Amino acid sequence: MENQQEKSQEEMVKEAVEEAKKTAAAQAEDEILEGEEAEKTSESEETQTSGDLEEDAPTEEKPDEKEGETAEKKRLFGKKNKKDKKDEKIEELTDRLTRQMAEFDNFRKRTEKEKSQMYEIGAKDIIEKILPVVDNFERGLMAVKEEEKDAPFVQGMEMIYKQLMTTLESAGVKPIEAKGQEFNPDLHNAVMHVDDEELGENVVVEELQKGYMYRDSVVRYSMVKVAN
Repeated sequence: MENQQEKSQEEMVKEAVEEAKKTAAAQAEDEILEGEEAEKTSESEETQTSGDLEEDAPTEEKPDEKEGETAEKKRLFGKKNKKDKKDEKIEELTDRLTRQMAEFDNFRKRTEKEKSQMYEIGAKDIIEKILPVVDNFERGLMAVKEEEKDAPFVQGMEMIYKQLMTTLESAGVKPIEAKGQEFNPDLHNAVMHVDDEELGENVVVEELQKGYMYRDSVVRYSMVKVAN
């Protein structure tokens, strides 16, 4: 009694659980043994009631009886093939990892596309700010008189202008062809209209402001005068 009082409540619970497990296992074993004995008894009774010839003759079990016996043994002694918890955890983690890798790949592709779009937007914005400078260069050079074109200052301005245009061209910037071309609303912005029988329909007569493209997109539309 003193030893039992010294034991903690937790130890008592554990002992009770273990005792219950042992009792349940013993009961299950007894039930299995009783079933086997009953089966043997019924088989011996059937054998005794059969004739002398049947006792002497070798008995052969029917296929149906064998199958029934096998099924009964499987039911009593067979264990269900349950999936191990470790295998389930591995499958769960593998599935989660596969999903995360797919999500990361989609995120990487989306990020690269966004970066490319941001670069294009930034480049177009810079080009739009440079184009007025190009316009001023062209206006200034057009205003130079013929006798002043050989002056060092004018030649220096022409060299800077050519260098600027070469740099823009290498970056993918090119002027839009307008004068003499058929009017194209995707490239041209018609601000004036004139009737001229000598020209065809929707022909650009004059370019009022040069338009430019950056790669495959329009940075600035050409301002044009269209005939007919």
